[in-house]
Amino acid sequence: MRRRILVAGFAAVTLTLAGCSSDVSGVAEPDGAAGAVVPDITGPGTSGSTGSGTGTGTIAAPLSSMLLTPADFPAKYEALVLPDDAVEQATSDLDGIPAGATVDPAGCKPPPQEFGPDAAALIVGTDNAARATISVELARVDRPLATREAELEQCPEVTTTRNGATATVTTTMLPAPPLNADDTMAIRQTVTSGNADQKVTQSMLRLVAQVDDVRISATHMSFGDAAPDSAALDQVFTEAVQKVTAAQK
Repeated sequence: MRRRILVAGFAAVTLTLAGCSSDVSGVAEPDGAAGAVVPDITGPGTSGSTGSGTGTGTIAAPLSSMLLTPADFPAKYEALVLPDDAVEQATSDLDGIPAGATVDPAGCKPPPQEFGPDAAALIVGTDNAARATISVELARVDRPLATREAELEQCPEVTTTRNGATATVTTTMLPAPPLNADDTMAIRQTVTSGNADQKVTQSMLRLVAQVDDVRISATHMSFGDAAPDSAALDQVFTEAVQKVTAAQK
């Protein structure tokens, strides 16, 4: 059953993990325990560059050939590569701002992104026991990661509204993970939605790197107050970046 839901789209996965039947959208506030992805990632800080930050080259290999496989995930994460027609919805969920939603401040919508073959690819691993997922996305981009970082820094709290439902997205910048890439970034996000009687908090820890025109994002998503599985996230992220870097040669 979970395998079918995963293929249908990442939003369905997160709702299944949360154990609720209502439609949840948006991003929430920091969960307070990010784990040890880098030595000081649990503390406040800003992301930064570990390389040139330009990412001006082009990697000829198709994204599908650089994406991790289910075998690359820790054993407790049942992983599936999403079909092309499910990637756009999944990416929207990971951004915390649903497609078609209005946002306040108005300038805080994620930038437009291309989807389709070799524009974006996504694999999602689910830990059913912990009700958590780790996803890895590869996307073709035409601008440096530092530009996206600056946008996020200007939007630490965003309110989203879609079909009458509102959510609060809170973003905290963390120290950038030290990896061999043009640039890296780490953020913690939470999505809080619902009312006082039925509030849902979705917590995400995301590690991002850019290598030439390929942006690699690894995101741990969970519900409630449990600390993220930062060790597994760090492992998967490092392997994802290494696989893209190897394709440069």
